[in-house]
Amino acid sequence: MNKKQRKTIVVGMSGGVDSSVAAALLVAAGHNVIGAFMKNWSDTKDPLTGACAWRTERRDAEAVAAHLGIPFHTFDFEREYREAVVEYLFREYAAGRTPNPDVLCNKYVKFNFFLKEALKLGADLIATGHYARVRQRAGRVELLAGSDPNKDQSYFLHQLSQEQLERVVFPVGGILKPEVRRLAREFGLPTADKKDSQGICFVGKVDLKTFLGRRLPERPGVIITMEGEVVGRHKGMAPFTIGQRHGLDLGGGDPYFVVEKDPLRNTVVVARGAAHPALFAKLLLAGDEHWISGRAPRLPLRCEARIRYRQPLQRAEVRRVESGGLLVRFAAPQRAVTPGQFVAFYRGEICLGGAVINSSLTAPAR
Repeated sequence: MNKKQRKTIVVGMSGGVDSSVAAALLVAAGHNVIGAFMKNWSDTKDPLTGACAWRTERRDAEAVAAHLGIPFHTFDFEREYREAVVEYLFREYAAGRTPNPDVLCNKYVKFNFFLKEALKLGADLIATGHYARVRQRAGRVELLAGSDPNKDQSYFLHQLSQEQLERVVFPVGGILKPEVRRLAREFGLPTADKKDSQGICFVGKVDLKTFLGRRLPERPGVIITMEGEVVGRHKGMAPFTIGQRHGLDLGGGDPYFVVEKDPLRNTVVVARGAAHPALFAKLLLAGDEHWISGRAPRLPLRCEARIRYRQPLQRAEVRRVESGGLLVRFAAPQRAVTPGQFVAFYRGEICLGGAVINSSLTAPAR
């Protein structure tokens, strides 16, 4: 690699195996690599040690950096993370919606605040362990799905802009997860056998009711059927999500599933059976659209779409409505269309962008 090809790349190292391998691959390729850990949340405890979870993750990331012989920094974004992600999460749940903090975390923290700090260190590019790819074409940057269909994370990245993506590399995006594990062992990384993290982005695995209870007081209400029959009570409707079965504490017969949350009446609406028609919709309305290319495509648009992470792509058509939002019509009914979540649009392996789901058009009318 000549000097022109050699880049200074700051890698977001989370303490997990994916970002560890991303850093190792860039070092092996001859780049000037700098490791950086993002401290965004300090309240969650490590279930094994009782220590702050971020300290455990930073320790693992620092161990990998030492093993690779690269500099290591810690960026403190806790204030920014609370303002951009945690406050959004509370607002959405309070409004009766189900937010996706991982999407906003990527947009505002990992590829905004982190990118700015990396540039101060002289970075040409930043890298993360996301399973996605980028490609330059016709003067623009395209976001592509990761090569591993079981790990593809392009859904979580669909809100990124051209300015962000042109500064990003995803070293493991073209690799299958088992190969990432093999490479981690081959590189001798301390995180080679570490389990993948779960839970809210940077907050970790927490009890949602307890977490929301910090800001949203209990507001007991009733659980009713679509016919208006009261079948139970809840302590607060915020943690429930469309399609949910567990946690309703409604016994007897076929299980109930959440089909609607009504914040004005403080009710959770349920229907019996996993195949109940109220759980499915072919139409949804979405707003706050974002297009990765920087401009909206010509509508109507025939494409593929998904309404949640790891969902197989679904054939759809996107149209503009008079209100300025988007109407998405699917070829097949979609289960548990959830307000507050995101719908992401694709053309084959190319992620085009997405929008926030506002409603399905099969919500019970009462």
